[in-house]
Amino acid sequence: MSSYQSTVQGDERTLAVAAHLSAIVAMVVSAGWLSFVGPLVVWLLFRDRSAFVRRSAAGSFNFNLWAWVISVIAWVCAFTVVLLPLAVVLWVVAGLMTVICHVLGAVRASRGVLYTYPVQLRVLR
Repeated sequence: MSSYQSTVQGDERTLAVAAHLSAIVAMVVSAGWLSFVGPLVVWLLFRDRSAFVRRSAAGSFNFNLWAWVISVIAWVCAFTVVLLPLAVVLWVVAGLMTVICHVLGAVRASRGVLYTYPVQLRVLR
C-alpha cells in the first residue's frame, strides 16, 4: 500500500485517474502518437499542488515515452520488410501494455494508491 492512500483527497484521485486514462484516449484519437500529451498536461498544471498527482502523471508520461519509442522502433522494422513480424509483435506488446497498465493505474489511483509502471523512460519526476 502507498503512504498516499490515507491522505489523498477526492480531487487528487480524479486528476490522477485522468492522467492515466487520458493516455488511452489520446492513443485512440491519434493512433498512438500523442498518448503522452494528457499526462504531460496534468503534470504541468498540477505538479506543484499534489505529490500524488505529480507522481501519477509523471509515471504515466514516462511509460508513454517508452511505448512511443517501441512504436518508432516497430515502424523502422516494418519498413525493412524482413522485420515486419517483429514490428507486429512490438506494436501488439506496446498497445496491450499501454491499455492494461493505464487501466491498472487508473483503478489504483481511484483508491488513492500510487501505481508504478513496469517500464519507464524516466524524464519527469
